[in-house]
Amino acid sequence: MQNQMFQQAKNAVNRMMNRGNGSFNEKDKQAAQNAIQSAYTNATAEEQQELQALEQQLKQQDELK
Repeated sequence: MQNQMFQQAKNAVNRMMNRGNGSFNEKDKQAAQNAIQSAYTNATAEEQQELQALEQQLKQQDELK
């Protein structure tokens, strides 16, 4: 069974990244971060690595703003 929270976290980050030019706001970023944190609960080791990469993407995007 696929971890739905993991998929939601990926989708949230992807939506933010696809907006480009930093047009997301702090609320968007917080929602993506919350989804990532929730996904950690039932994540496999492989999923946890991907979640860490998603968190890194958020941090890098924030630094570019």
